[in-house]
Amino acid sequence: MVEQPEDARVWRAPSIIDVAREVGVSAQTVSRVANGMDIVRPVTRDKVLAAMDRLGYRPNSAARALKTGRFRTLGVIMSELSSYGNTRTLEAFASEASKAGYSLALTPLWTIAQAGLTGALTRIADQAVDGLIVVLEEHELLKSDLKRIAKIPTVVVTAGRSHPYVAIDTDQAQGARLATEHLLSLGHETVWHVRGPERSHGARDRAQAWADTLREHDRVVPPVMPGDWSPASGYAAGKRLAADPAVTAIFASNDAMALGAMRALHEAGRDVPGSVSVVGFDDMELSADFRPPLTTVHQYFDRVATAAVGMLIDRIEHQKRTTADTVPTELIVRASTAPPPGSGTARVG
Repeated sequence: MVEQPEDARVWRAPSIIDVAREVGVSAQTVSRVANGMDIVRPVTRDKVLAAMDRLGYRPNSAARALKTGRFRTLGVIMSELSSYGNTRTLEAFASEASKAGYSLALTPLWTIAQAGLTGALTRIADQAVDGLIVVLEEHELLKSDLKRIAKIPTVVVTAGRSHPYVAIDTDQAQGARLATEHLLSLGHETVWHVRGPERSHGARDRAQAWADTLREHDRVVPPVMPGDWSPASGYAAGKRLAADPAVTAIFASNDAMALGAMRALHEAGRDVPGSVSVVGFDDMELSADFRPPLTTVHQYFDRVATAAVGMLIDRIEHQKRTTADTVPTELIVRASTAPPPGSGTARVG
């Protein structure tokens, strides 16, 4: 019998046992390294990773799922991936998931129609995910949607809505109150508001808290200036507000619209903050470089993401249900706010 040449034999993929034998550790240690768990000593982890590279070992996720019942993957449904807040949140999701030994499967929403969310839930329910994070900026979970994900551990990231699933978000209302009360404390008689789109939960919550705060201090609630999160919409609102000499304070529902409003005020000869004070919401990295630097409400996107991933993994691994929660905001005071022209004493109430 003629022996087959080496390269004609059936190739066998290296196994976890091969890697363990190569390094001189247990298969369990190799498994922990492969799953990204941080309980293995760095020196050992480096040796295992080097052996994996030498042998060409790749973890078999399908086999692992059959053995453990888990895929080590979290599904994420999110819209408006290019927006500042969602970009920061998605980055934090990925970082936190990786630390816990999970990867992400992203299903983006390309339409604001409710059917888009329903379709995304249908697609991701058929994927190999252990749990699901749904970022609801503009949608609601319908009864039909809830049925699709009834058997999947789910965390909802949304503003001010009640769901049968664990929910978390920035405390939108608190941030709007901080912005409005800051301007009132400087001595402004009232505050005008450039709001985000009607369909946005966060925009609605911010606008409601702004109006409620003014009423609590017995102040006039001016007409809302519509916006769509873009600098262009802030600019359009700013042009209208700049033409009214009674306007001395503006709270924009995000930093991009605040930037547009500041440009319109500048073009109209209304100095910021000498004539009009402006406050934004988000605290984008560039907000400190606006001219003048923007007073704004800082959102802790990383804390929201950390909490969401932690809640979801608790449900997956420990069947632990955490109650809904919010992450506080912080007012960052910079040079775009000051007392109104001719004002002496700052006051609230």
